Amino acid sequence: MKAPAGRICVVTGASSGIGEALSVALARMGGRVWAIGRNRERLESLAEDVPQGTGNVVPVVADLERDEDLAAAGDEILSGSDRVDVLVHSAGAITLGGFGSVSPADFDRQYRVNLRAPVVLTQALLPALKRAEGQVVFINSSAGLRASADNVLYAATKHGLKAIADGLRDEVNADRVRVISVYTGRTATPMQASVHEHEGRQYLPELLLRPDDVVEVVLAALAVPLSGEVTDVNVRPIAKLPPS
Repeated sequence: MKAPAGRICVVTGASSGIGEALSVALARMGGRVWAIGRNRERLESLAEDVPQGTGNVVPVVADLERDEDLAAAGDEILSGSDRVDVLVHSAGAITLGGFGSVSPADFDRQYRVNLRAPVVLTQALLPALKRAEGQVVFINSSAGLRASADNVLYAATKHGLKAIADGLRDEVNADRVRVISVYTGRTATPMQASVHEHEGRQYLPELLLRPDDVVEVVLAALAVPLSGEVTDVNVRPIAKLPPS
């Protein structure tokens, strides 16, 4: 990554989990972080957590299921800068269940948050990313590489996200824009707590990846000199979960 001070960063899913941790880390490195999420109070708290004299967090309240919110978020970001150095798609939605049990409405929600929103926001910011020779990071999931019976529709959206990243990378490589997919295993986030509840497992965050572990991987990938690029990274917890 170019020297982070003054760089323009955009992070979705910034209200919690990996997105929150990335927003804070990029701001503390000196970046100006447009932090997109639904929870205004949490986003404003993030902004206050960044020490003075470093970078800053700019809260952008948006529901990624809503086209008007996506458009407004893009407009707000571009009104503040004509360049974007880093765009991180970290927001996610999940509904688990067998193929016949997940409702069309639940599938639509996962599609809109996990797949459609990243496409729409990236389209809006792509000229600014090209001007900056920036980087796009898709926080994907191990489910984006292999579906299972209980997550098939969630995994379908994540498989689609892999295709978007791969195709976008081919398209923008000549513009010196780099595209990174990070396939995370189980990470100690509120989403994973709900997954454990669905599975009937005890939630033991000490056995999972931490959001900060993923942050370290992302920052390392962003720091590769422009002569090379990281395309795909798998990261998973080293411990094995006990059976449910």
